[in-house]
Amino acid sequence: MKRKLMATILAASMIAVMGTGVYADSAVESAASGAESAEEAIDTTNHTGKHFKFGYTCMDGTNPFFVTIQNEMKEKIEANGDTLVITDPGNDSSKQISQVEDMLSQNLDGLFVNPVDAKGILPALDEAKADNVPMVGFDTQVADMSYLVTYTGSDNYNAGKVVGEDLVKKCPDGGDIIVLDSPTMQSIVDRTKGFMDAIDGHGFNVVAQQDAKGNLQESMSIAEDLLQAHPDVVAIFGGNDPTALGALAAANAAGIKDCKIYGVDGSPDIKAELASGDSLIEGTGAQSPVSIADKAVSLMYRYLNGEKLEDTYPVDTFLITADNVDQYGTDGWQ
Repeated sequence: MKRKLMATILAASMIAVMGTGVYADSAVESAASGAESAEEAIDTTNHTGKHFKFGYTCMDGTNPFFVTIQNEMKEKIEANGDTLVITDPGNDSSKQISQVEDMLSQNLDGLFVNPVDAKGILPALDEAKADNVPMVGFDTQVADMSYLVTYTGSDNYNAGKVVGEDLVKKCPDGGDIIVLDSPTMQSIVDRTKGFMDAIDGHGFNVVAQQDAKGNLQESMSIAEDLLQAHPDVVAIFGGNDPTALGALAAANAAGIKDCKIYGVDGSPDIKAELASGDSLIEGTGAQSPVSIADKAVSLMYRYLNGEKLEDTYPVDTFLITADNVDQYGTDGWQ
C-alpha cells in the first residue's frame, strides 16, 4: 500500500502543478461572471488620479485558491496602470516577514495581507504601520485587526457550519470522525469551529484531530496513518479543499469505500469530484476567491481616496454537494 500511496502522491502532485495553470487561466476568464454573480457590482477602478505600487503576501502562492486571488488582483490593479508586487512565503512565517520587509523597502502605497500565522505576522505589520503603509487583509484574519484599515474574506465559520449540518443530516446516528485542521491559520480555525459547533450533540466522536497545514501532501500522509488506525470512520473534515483531496487520495489508496470527506473552498477539483458521482468527496463549504480579490482591491482604492471604511466586509459562503454542483460548473471558481 505504501508503494501505491507514493504513486498516488506523485500523480496528485502533477495534477496540482498542472491545475495551477488551469486555475490561473480560468480565473481571468471567469472574473467577469464572478463579479456579475456577486451581491453587488464591485468597482475596482482607481479614481484617485494617482499611480500606486501595492504589495501582496499570502500564505501559500501554490494553492489554487490563492492563485485565483493573486491573478484577479493583478489584473484589476494593472488595468488601472498601477503595480502589484507579489511574494509567496510557501507557508513559512519567517519567510513571510522577510518578504514583507523587502517589499516595504520598495516604498509601497498599500499592502494586501493574508498571514501564514495570525500572530507570527505581527512583527511585519509593525514595520508596515511604522512606514504608514495602509494594509487591507483578505481571506484570513491577523491576530490584531487594529493593524488593518479593513478586512474582507469569506464567512469561514459558516463555511464549516454548513458542512457540519450536512454531515448531521446524512449521518443521523453520528459516528467516529477525523478532523484535519491547521491551528495557525485563522480561516481554518474558524471553519473547524463552525463544523464542530454544528455536529455537537449529534453523536459524533472525534477519534483524531491533527494539523495538516492546509496542504495536500501533508494531509495525505497524515490521513494514511489515521485511516490505518481508524478504518471505520464515517467522515473526514478537511479545513480546506487541498486537505480534503489529500484525505481522498489516502482513503482511495487504503481501499476505503464508505467515508464522507468534506472540504472548504469550492475549488474546481472538488467540484469535479462531486460531479463524478463515484467519489468519497461529499461536499465543500464554498467561497468565491474572485469576489474576495475584487472586494479587497476596491477597498484599497476607496481608502486611498479618503473614504471611511467598515472594519470588516464579509463574503458569503455556502454548501456545494453532488445535488447542486451543476449550478456552479467544474471548470473554474464561482
